[in-house]
Amino acid sequence: MPSLKDLKNRITSVKNTRKITKAMQMVAAAKLRRAQENAEAARPYAEKMSAVLTSLATAVGSSEGAPRLLAGTGSDKVQLLVVMTGERGLCGGFNANIAKLARTRANELLAEGKTVKILTVGKKGRDALRRDLGQYFVGHVDLSEVKKLSYANAQDIADDILGRFDAGEFDVATIFYSIFESVISQKPTAQQIVPAQIETDASAASTVYDYEPGDQEILAALLPRGVATAIFAALLENNASFNGAQMSAMDNATRNAGDMIDKLTVEYNRSRQAAITKELIEIISGAEAL
Repeated sequence: MPSLKDLKNRITSVKNTRKITKAMQMVAAAKLRRAQENAEAARPYAEKMSAVLTSLATAVGSSEGAPRLLAGTGSDKVQLLVVMTGERGLCGGFNANIAKLARTRANELLAEGKTVKILTVGKKGRDALRRDLGQYFVGHVDLSEVKKLSYANAQDIADDILGRFDAGEFDVATIFYSIFESVISQKPTAQQIVPAQIETDASAASTVYDYEPGDQEILAALLPRGVATAIFAALLENNASFNGAQMSAMDNATRNAGDMIDKLTVEYNRSRQAAITKELIEIISGAEAL
């Protein structure tokens, strides 16, 4: 049975931990609002970009002059998995869920005889996958020093991916990230970005636009920007999801710390009362013996 001093020290330690988790919860809540606004503001742009690309791709079709980013290499033998996670932990299962989705996909591709290459964005994803899939790592992007995400960060990642594609290092690229739905709900998602996946839209196909200098030229110029836009939207969704997950995790930790303090306080009071009772019995027994 722990002594009164041990219980008191433990109560003090848990109280200090609760102060830290409460502070982290408040910081995450403040960051979440801005991150959520940025993610929601980027969605219409990404959707419009997708609509324009769909319209152009429908007009170009599968002609011989279709850009390589749209037509692909004609093979899916080499797959590049871009795993985007957080730079920090203490966010519940946010990082683990993204890493789990990427690990499952990598194992499926390896079982099919495909070649897998992994590019990590965020050190938590790299740490989670290093043990099982470390031999497939081809690069890492460190965003730990970035205080505010910008389009330039996404452009740098896109340039790296497109450079590898132009060099023939892979055939298909897929990004893994988490879509922000609410504070308690973040959805791990896989999205293919190279070659571009264009979904046939009847409404887009029925709308006719005249482009200058031409459909193929405009499409070739927009496809790289579409890759960067998809990556930027994923970074913003990830940032909002991370802050939401951390806020929820720290709230749960604060509540659990409070429950633990209550239990330890009850145990401390009982032990203290038992010690007082024991001393009284000893005093009374000694007085009767005299």
